[in-house]
Amino acid sequence: MTAGFTTAQLIEKHRPTLDQALDAIRTRAYWSPHPEHPKAYGEGGSLSAADGQAAFEALRGKRLELDQPGTVGWTGGEVSPYGIDVGVEYPHADLDVLLPAMRAGMAAWRDAGPEARAAVCVEILSRISARTHEFAHAVMHTSGQAFMMAFQAGGPHAQDRGLEAVAYAFAEQTRTPQTADWSKPQGKRDPLELRKAFIAAPRGISLLIGCNTFPTWNGYPGLFASLATGNAVLVKPHPRAVLPLALTVQVAREALRDAGFDPNLVALVAERPGEGIAKTLAVRPEIRIIDYTGSTAFGDWLEANARQAQVFTEKAGVNTVVIDSTDDYKGMLGNLAFSLSLYSGQMCTTPQNLLIPRDGITTDAGPKSFDEVVADLAAAVGGLLGDDARANALLGAIVNPQVGERLDAAPGLGEVALASRTVANPDFPGATVRTPVIVKQDGARKQWEGTEEPAYLAECFGPVSFAVAVDSTADAADLLRHTIREKGAMTVGAYTTSAEVERLMEEACLEESAQLSLNLTGGVYVNQTAAFSDFHGTGGNPSANSTLCDGAFVATRFRMVEVRRQG
Repeated sequence: MTAGFTTAQLIEKHRPTLDQALDAIRTRAYWSPHPEHPKAYGEGGSLSAADGQAAFEALRGKRLELDQPGTVGWTGGEVSPYGIDVGVEYPHADLDVLLPAMRAGMAAWRDAGPEARAAVCVEILSRISARTHEFAHAVMHTSGQAFMMAFQAGGPHAQDRGLEAVAYAFAEQTRTPQTADWSKPQGKRDPLELRKAFIAAPRGISLLIGCNTFPTWNGYPGLFASLATGNAVLVKPHPRAVLPLALTVQVAREALRDAGFDPNLVALVAERPGEGIAKTLAVRPEIRIIDYTGSTAFGDWLEANARQAQVFTEKAGVNTVVIDSTDDYKGMLGNLAFSLSLYSGQMCTTPQNLLIPRDGITTDAGPKSFDEVVADLAAAVGGLLGDDARANALLGAIVNPQVGERLDAAPGLGEVALASRTVANPDFPGATVRTPVIVKQDGARKQWEGTEEPAYLAECFGPVSFAVAVDSTADAADLLRHTIREKGAMTVGAYTTSAEVERLMEEACLEESAQLSLNLTGGVYVNQTAAFSDFHGTGGNPSANSTLCDGAFVATRFRMVEVRRQG
């Protein structure tokens, strides 16, 4: 579809996709309009693998022009975790010029209605999808993800999460009819009659504060939820991961302009080194919605200080797996080994604490002591990552020096069951690639109920896990509850052959509000979730105050305003 199309044409083009998305969030069945395999691209206007890489290379060392009002300079400085200089420069904005310009187009965007807004959002996602190979390189070289993960998680999976948010936004806005004729009988007198209109009115400008590790996957839900509900969106990427979201802004502005709307409904604000612009923006009166993924400290600050805004946060947590028993010991070890290794554990969903009874567990391979379970898991990780080519494909690169520092400090926290090793990357000699470390810990009740908090109760983001010896599965359940309640958890896993223990785990997660995965031994992992079916986080424990994605994630981004007229 070329420039100058109408919203009616867009609705006709994209309504089938929207309807399928609405059906998917209702049934929770598997569905995705975005292919996961790289070979699916290259036809029908989408970039092939070679074209995508060439497009990424063409961006390096250049300015990314966005034609935004209030541009007063340029900033950049991203260096890939793989050791290459990205070198892209981005516009630096005068907020007193940019923010009023963003508000100027909101009335027309509001008046377009939920269906037209949804269609434009799907068009933006469609255009991003066509450039998935280009976006994959941008994600890879800002987050440190290995290429295939950057392609899938940064491409189709992120696009799915964006479309999911559009579907929820449309459903919530259309729950109330647009108009109604109201008539109240008055006996012998004429009835009281009113004509009523119900308009989904946006809150204002929405601020997206992006993260370093998953700029698109974590960024798209908030961006598209706010845009689909009529708000303008200001995108503030993490300084180390600007390019994927800057490209997103570029695509969105072009699509909005082509559809006849103000492109300033979506804008980028890139910060200069040490500027800390997120704090400045967060408390400005124009900012009425904030989406944030990152550290607990700043998330807590936003919730406490951005009082004028509706704040959605995903912060830190301590994810736990309880190992009680299993009827597929080899499958359990393989599944956990992959979960601990994927993207060097730099996921908010990666397991950190493995709670194992100190007297051991029962398995289909016979009884296994605590030490045997830990040693066998270490061997499984070692076997998985023993080949350097496979290790590079799974681990990616360490995203920042702080992760490396935590990894280096881990051996000082207890007995090392699996030491980390450095893996050479022949394609990118400047990359820092490290395998996971597993450290043994004592999980006796006196340890975590004492005055000194044990190391395993602090989030250790990165490829660091703790094998924690507990007195019993019942004690593991108590420690699990304590961990979720005090520290939060994005994911919980458990392995058991006992219906009673399974129910114990369910009850703990229901009461403390955490997502639970039971007995995963195949190709589904505790740290992966599927859009349209799985909820990411619950919003009910300290790790996050919202869920990707449910009705609550979109419903407070607009308010239903009623206009009554005498009938």
